[in-house]
Amino acid sequence: MQSCQTDTAEKQITHDLSYHHDLDNNDNFSPDGRWLVYDTRTDEGGIAESARIERVNIETGEKQVLFDIKNNGVWGPGAGAVSYSPKEHAVVFIHGLTNSTKENPYQQWRRTGVIIHDDRPNVPVYMDARDVTPPYTPGALRGGTHRHEWSGDGQWIGFTYNDAILKALEDSTGQKHNLRTIGVSKKVRAVKVDETAENLSGEWFSALVVRVVPNPAPGSDEISHAASDSWVGTTGYLIQSGVRQIARAFLGTVKDKNGNDVPEVFIVDIPEDITQPGPLGPLEGTDSDFPMPPKGTTQRRLTFTANTAHPGCSGIVRSSPDGSQLAFLAKDAKGISQIFTISPNGGKPRQITECTSDVTGNLRWHPDGKHITYAHEGSIVLCAVNDAPFEEKTQVLTEPLEAVPSNLVWSADGRVLAFNRLVKNETGKATQQVFVLSLK
Repeated sequence: MQSCQTDTAEKQITHDLSYHHDLDNNDNFSPDGRWLVYDTRTDEGGIAESARIERVNIETGEKQVLFDIKNNGVWGPGAGAVSYSPKEHAVVFIHGLTNSTKENPYQQWRRTGVIIHDDRPNVPVYMDARDVTPPYTPGALRGGTHRHEWSGDGQWIGFTYNDAILKALEDSTGQKHNLRTIGVSKKVRAVKVDETAENLSGEWFSALVVRVVPNPAPGSDEISHAASDSWVGTTGYLIQSGVRQIARAFLGTVKDKNGNDVPEVFIVDIPEDITQPGPLGPLEGTDSDFPMPPKGTTQRRLTFTANTAHPGCSGIVRSSPDGSQLAFLAKDAKGISQIFTISPNGGKPRQITECTSDVTGNLRWHPDGKHITYAHEGSIVLCAVNDAPFEEKTQVLTEPLEAVPSNLVWSADGRVLAFNRLVKNETGKATQQVFVLSLK
């Protein structure tokens, strides 16, 4: 592989070694490329113990606190996993319920999405409504949203989700119901509920778009877990009729013919109108089942690795900006984890990398849509997505170090790559710090 020419060496832009500055595989650059946003989670408490959302100026190193929870406990509420809008100077992140206590702490099913406009710090806008009191409310959810991601036009936010009603049902019956799935919120209208310590009104309309079941039929396309999701393209993808379709790509866990779990790449096409109930049931769900996808939602399986020598896919499924290719990790014929791409319309996966050891993840498309960056053997590598020989189309961007890079993210103009590295303080404790690399 070749070494890449850069304008400057990698530059560390956060330096306080007393806490983490975690980018968390999100979209962390402000629209103008000047700021990076991150959370302050801890090793012990994770997001529950993250009391602040901060941003740092990549040129000056100036830090600003966008959100600060006073008297945050080890059990929450917590704030984390933050992403910038590509269109507004606004960020979205997880916020645990404000009534979190030691006995009833931050949980996957006890959190919501909060938006902060960076010129109005500490003024939260609650995105998704939450209603855990029957009768439930269409447009509201009954659990917790996570890993919020803005669409390219800023009008949608996608997320993963766990349901509090079904978690309680699982606890009372001993049968599996607490499954992870995927939903979206759209900026169409506010959803008002009877507010309590557990219920919240939201400014966006929310719906789940992926159907999960506790016990998928072996050999079928039913799934029990949906995650590792992202938007397909900045404006969707071209379906065979030539129309652009908004969609999310994700990993769905199927059962092979022997009943083993296998993560496969799926896509879900999402209708423009998510306010109409579909054939599977009510948008708001029932006491015994999830909120159901809106009318016009279509879920499809794209990969079929379950019966191969090396079944399964991994990593966050990432789309090229034009929506024509979805990148993911899977094992090649030698059992080595490589990057593959597949069309959202289906077809045969195409192997992109030919590494002699596992690609370790952190896939991100360069905004030009012609290159992918990833982590391999402690370095960040840039790979062209073309048919050139592998050694000719790859460039090593950083030297391999013990503190390996993670959480890669590009600025919108493709000129700056940001990432995390663990940096040790004088006692040997390591914290996540933010670095940037400017490329020609």
